[in-house]
Amino acid sequence: MHTGPVTDPRAAPGARRGRGRPPTTHAQEAIRAAASRLFAARGYSGVSVREVAAAAGVDPSLVNRHFGSKEALFLETMAIDEGFRGLVEGPLEELGRLVLERLLTLREGAVVTAYAALIGAIDRPEVRSYLQGSAARHVVGPLAERLRGPDRELRARLVATQINGLLFDLRIGDDPSLVGRPVGEVLDVYARALQALIDDPTA
Repeated sequence: MHTGPVTDPRAAPGARRGRGRPPTTHAQEAIRAAASRLFAARGYSGVSVREVAAAAGVDPSLVNRHFGSKEALFLETMAIDEGFRGLVEGPLEELGRLVLERLLTLREGAVVTAYAALIGAIDRPEVRSYLQGSAARHVVGPLAERLRGPDRELRARLVATQINGLLFDLRIGDDPSLVGRPVGEVLDVYARALQALIDDPTA
C-alpha cells in the first residue's frame, strides 16, 4: 500500500471545478480507462505507452502530456487508497477478524487486482514508495494511535505486514493450502495472528 493519495480529476457534468484547474478532456478519460484495463491485465512491464495510446485511440504524445509519465499513469490508475480507507476501524477486541473479513470481500475486485499489479512492479522505487505510504496512511498510523500497551508502532507495522501477506497469497500466490479453502478456515488462522498483535500483551 506509496506517494500521496491520487486525486481523481473526474467530476460530474456541470460540477464546479477548482480555480485554475483545467477541465478533464475526453482524451484523458480514454487514456485512463485504457490504462486501467491494460495494467490490470498485464502489469506495468507488460504495457507500453504506445499500447495505451492505441487502445485509447489517441496520439502517444498525449499520454505524457496529460499524465507526465508511464509511472505516474500507472500509479493513478492502480491506486488502492480508496479501497483500504477505514480498514482498521472497529472494536479492538475483534479487529483481527473484522480486518480479514473486509479484505476477503475485496479479493475478487478491482482493489486487489490493482494491488497485484503494484506488487508486480515493486522493484520500481515509485511503486515501492506508494505501497509503503498507503500502508502508513491506512494501517500503521491509525492503528498505532489506537493500540494499548508497549511497541504500538511496531505491532501496527507487523499487522500491515500480515495484511500484505494475505493479499499476496489470496490474489497471486500458488500455495495449495490457501487456494480454494473455505473462507472460514482462512479467517480463523489469519484472524488469530492479527489479533495477537492487536491485543495488549501486558493485559
